[in-house]
Amino acid sequence: MYLTRFRINTARAGARRLLGSPNFMHGAVNMAFPDPPPRDGTEPRVLWRVDPAAGGRADLFIVSPGRPDLTHLVEEAGWPGLEQPGWTTFAYDEFLDRLTPGSTWGFRLTANPVHNIRRPVDSKDTPTKRAAHVTPRHQIGWLLQRQKRGGFEVVHTPAERRLTEHGHSHEVIVHDRMPLEFRKSDAAAVARHQVRFTRVTFDGRLRVTDVDVFRRTLTHGLGKAKAYGCGLMTLTPLQGS
Repeated sequence: MYLTRFRINTARAGARRLLGSPNFMHGAVNMAFPDPPPRDGTEPRVLWRVDPAAGGRADLFIVSPGRPDLTHLVEEAGWPGLEQPGWTTFAYDEFLDRLTPGSTWGFRLTANPVHNIRRPVDSKDTPTKRAAHVTPRHQIGWLLQRQKRGGFEVVHTPAERRLTEHGHSHEVIVHDRMPLEFRKSDAAAVARHQVRFTRVTFDGRLRVTDVDVFRRTLTHGLGKAKAYGCGLMTLTPLQGS
């Protein structure tokens, strides 16, 4: 496994095109691999996420089973005149192997928190429909529901540090809520269909509870819309831990 950071030059028209469309970015990321891994859940997949960076720039993070070649991205959305390649790739397996039960980390996760609803609500035979969680409380609830089977637990906030008596029970915040919509070509059907989803970012602190399961979460992703920049969780060390 590899973890890659690519610095995006947001002053370039090609970069703005990619940043404005998860579908275009998905295609650009896939072009970094001659043979993209399967997406059937049996093996680690390619995950990506765009984070804002200092100076009005943006960073593209990619976790992948194979080492990517992002030369085409440098030419379209980077600094092709520089001698440096424009991206840095780390051996992610070495980091994953050092994870231990009970260790605590800062985390960032961009995800697509959804739930199934039934319409009309009084008909049990009506097929369910996927809908986005729209409030921070429900979005955080979505994450908490996935802790155990994700191999981690979000750290509880000490009572004296909670913002309200009945809220802020976990050390996590949700921000950058972004409803997204675009048309995607379906090569098999030679047609185009509308893709809609809501992307949000979680920042917080977690504790590893099951190392093997947690490694799978980090390499397979969490939630839906993984092809479009959701599902990738990354970790940062905590001071004093």
